[in-house]
Amino acid sequence: MTAPVVSSPALEEVLARAGELIDRWRDEDCGTPTVKDFCRYAAALNDGEYIRRARALEADGRPVEAPALFLAATMSWEDGPPEDELRPDGLARRESPCTEGLPVRQVHGGQSVRLVRPPVAGARITATRAVVSARHKHGRSGEFVLLGVRTRFLSPDGSELTAVDETIVVLDATGGDR
Repeated sequence: MTAPVVSSPALEEVLARAGELIDRWRDEDCGTPTVKDFCRYAAALNDGEYIRRARALEADGRPVEAPALFLAATMSWEDGPPEDELRPDGLARRESPCTEGLPVRQVHGGQSVRLVRPPVAGARITATRAVVSARHKHGRSGEFVLLGVRTRFLSPDGSELTAVDETIVVLDATGGDR
């Protein structure tokens, strides 16, 4: 069976760019989260029990582990882009691999999270991220590209803490096929 022909020049370019980036891992220093960082996340979830327990461990001088989804839920370790730097679909450039300058729209197509072990306050974390797949598809509303992006959060010794696999659906924004 042959692969269907890509009729959208924008999607064809996304596939070409993705082909250049697949399995090229890029590291990001996430810094060293503190108990305060963990507690602020827990407060956003209204998890007062976590905060009480974490502060008690900290007061006793014992290690404090992050809430389970702390790493996966932190979209970025930077301040984030100003609104005028967001793409028309509301995504930041770093969240839009292979699409810079192309007339495309994107939607999040799903996420899976693998929790290996929680990070501990005071330990440096590195995130390494790569495009891992790119597939051209046809659906009822036309053609699109599915980009697979994996982010692995690592401890200072290089062991994996959490891995997040995301699917990004890229659609032609020009209104259709050639």
